Amino acid sequence: MMMATLTDEQLLLRQQVLIKLLHTFGTTCTSKAIYACADEWITKGHKITNGVVPYFRAYYEGQESSKINYKKE
Repeated sequence: MMMATLTDEQLLLRQQVLIKLLHTFGTTCTSKAIYACADEWITKGHKITNGVVPYFRAYYEGQESSKINYKKE
């Protein structure tokens, strides 16, 4: 998504979505997946953050690319 095309309202919503997703999934999923979900949420025209956590769980959390692989030492 081109950030220059977002309105002030969309930027504020994106910030709120990122805060919510990072707080909920920041230690278990990659930042790439979180930012991709936030951008998609804005692109789809959502006006509020309600529903973004279940949306992330449904479409991003289960993907292997969204998980962080830790090595046990």
